[in-house]
Amino acid sequence: MPHDHATGHDHGHAPHPASRDHREPPAAFARLLDEVMDHLESAGILTRAEVTAQISDMETRTPENGARIVARCWSDPAFLARARKNLAAAAAELGIAMPSYPHFVLVENTPELHNVIVCTLCSCYPRAIMGPPPVWYKSRSYRSRVVTEPRAVLREFGTVLPEGQRVAVVDSTADCRYLVLPLRPAGTEGLTEGELAAHVTRDAMIGVTVL
Repeated sequence: MPHDHATGHDHGHAPHPASRDHREPPAAFARLLDEVMDHLESAGILTRAEVTAQISDMETRTPENGARIVARCWSDPAFLARARKNLAAAAAELGIAMPSYPHFVLVENTPELHNVIVCTLCSCYPRAIMGPPPVWYKSRSYRSRVVTEPRAVLREFGTVLPEGQRVAVVDSTADCRYLVLPLRPAGTEGLTEGELAAHVTRDAMIGVTVL
């Protein structure tokens, strides 16, 4: 659904107070989690081993997966057309295992439109494609400010967009995650797909930077 970041991202800037949002949870929450897992296991719904396996799988995912998708979109118009219709199926063509839920959507930057991704409620993120989100993405500062003053937030990442280029803030949900397809950099026409992927950064696929 197109609709704080301060200096707390991992680009060499000083930590922001928003980092306090990422302290270890209180012991009460740990006890509650144990109780929930006990109920899930006793009901035969989910086991701790299955949860651990899912966490381990997500921790092995990296932005390189997203970069491969972007590079293939740039170099293969037929693949791009399929990714527009079904991003998860397109990713699977590259050997990137995708869950059946949530839904994954490709949003494309153009000279007229720049997309930036946020999850205003929590930290929904295309982990299957990109791995764990950066700390700043989860901060209250980024989640609030990018909606109200996106150009100011982008400038803090070093991204200054042309005045005529519209900014769309795309809000992730539990049901839908997004991947930004950045504009292909000029002068990359002769590069191989692997070389193209090496140009793609995590932050460009979130939309806070350009290539």
